[in-house]
Amino acid sequence: MPIIPKNNEITFDEKTLLVTKTDTKGVITYANRAFMKTVKMNERELIGKAHNLIRHPDMPRVIFKFLWQYLKSNKEINAYVKNLCSDGSYYWVFANVTPSYVDGKITGYHSARRKPNAESLKIIIPLYKQLLEIEKKGSMKDSEEMLSNLLKDKGVEYEKFILSI
Repeated sequence: MPIIPKNNEITFDEKTLLVTKTDTKGVITYANRAFMKTVKMNERELIGKAHNLIRHPDMPRVIFKFLWQYLKSNKEINAYVKNLCSDGSYYWVFANVTPSYVDGKITGYHSARRKPNAESLKIIIPLYKQLLEIEKKGSMKDSEEMLSNLLKDKGVEYEKFILSI
């Protein structure tokens, strides 16, 4: 059953690290206790499920396109992400996602998330709203073009932009 979003933000302290591991298709294989506590789900509800189970509808799809492009190119990526809790509440994270390897082959992905900087969210939230609006009125290709033009204007790649704010 899909989670119905509510306008109730959950926060956590700066020392908390939310960790998950997935297989190469994004299916959760591990979640730490802090993650489970935040999303208000237990191992039975998470393990074996697609990570997008907690994707908030306010997240522009283009951000996940960039994320998967980086990961499939054997690069780690950082991103600001708004996620859902099982009760419909939401929380923001600054996520670092890296490929996991066995014998040089990607076997999955490891994501460590921390509390985002409030000043950075003042930039990210309006940007994501704009990208989402473009996706709703046009397409993901249109939002990708808008984001690419923004990065080009700033003279940086996505990763450098995210780390600079």
